[in-house]
Amino acid sequence: MATDLRDLQEAVRESARVRAHGACTKCAPIQEGVRALDLSAYSGVIEYHPTEFVITAWAGTPVAEVQDLLARHGQYLPFDPLLAERGATLGGTVAANACGPERYRYGGARDFLIGVRLIDGNGALIQGGGKVVKNAAGFDYPKLMVGSLGTLGILTEVTFKVFPKPEAYTTLRVALPSLGDALALLPTLTNCPYDLNAIDILVDPEDERATLFIRVGGLAAGLPQRMARVRALCGAGELMDEADEAAFWHAARAFTWLHAGESAVKVPLTPARIPALDAHLRGLQRRYSVGGNVAWIATDDLARLDAILKSLALAGLVLVNAQGDPRIGWRRPNPFAERVARALDPEGKFRL
Repeated sequence: MATDLRDLQEAVRESARVRAHGACTKCAPIQEGVRALDLSAYSGVIEYHPTEFVITAWAGTPVAEVQDLLARHGQYLPFDPLLAERGATLGGTVAANACGPERYRYGGARDFLIGVRLIDGNGALIQGGGKVVKNAAGFDYPKLMVGSLGTLGILTEVTFKVFPKPEAYTTLRVALPSLGDALALLPTLTNCPYDLNAIDILVDPEDERATLFIRVGGLAAGLPQRMARVRALCGAGELMDEADEAAFWHAARAFTWLHAGESAVKVPLTPARIPALDAHLRGLQRRYSVGGNVAWIATDDLARLDAILKSLALAGLVLVNAQGDPRIGWRRPNPFAERVARALDPEGKFRL
């Protein structure tokens, strides 16, 4: 386990530009003149208190390692981290805000990250938040680091609150004639009282038909009754068998649904904005996740997708890189974020 951060701090102080990385599951190519800092050695669990539902680990710790440890105590990370099987680390997951379909029920990484330690652009070690759930002291650095893409500092340590893991899952698959039909069902599902874990819509790139996937987790004995009520809301649907159900959601988190040479682009949006976007995506693999609040688009032409997103005033992030720049889409300048970046990184060492 790593215990000495002085080498990292010194590297930041003496470098003009730096980029930190872990397992490179989401890395963009390091630009010329930028010093790459490998955090994979900063790995291991620092503290874990199952009875307190809190875990602290080095930022370079593989997500899969943490998931295995939590599972032995019947616990898990409810924000559903992505790319764990490929070696994704906790720090990279936070920096990229890489949350999966099940963030629908409980929220994303920012809702579970309660403490961080980071190195700022001056090489100083900063701590924010704490190691207990009810800790409101100090500036809220943890929330700032989620989705920051490493532009505000180098994460070295993270603390999460965790939840009890559902005993079992079941998924209802509802085949529909079109995306419009699936979107029409969304308000009924998102406003229902049945504690759905995930709602995803897949659009077939060949015939443009849509399929709704609705996942429910909890005590095994209660799942059939809960899912019967959900099926009544949809008016149709079939339950997936256990193996197919597990494989489907695994593919969503691991991006095994991508074809060779395709990148996966994440686009935050609302269900109301889906039709306008989808009209430009004929023939592409895409899935609308988290109840229609996140689009995942597979493409081998980032420039074309970039132009589409800009025309719709949408922002995108290439999470799985097959080619090109990881930044894509249109972004509204955020004066507050710029002020924070100047305070934490006055010399712009972490800028993209």
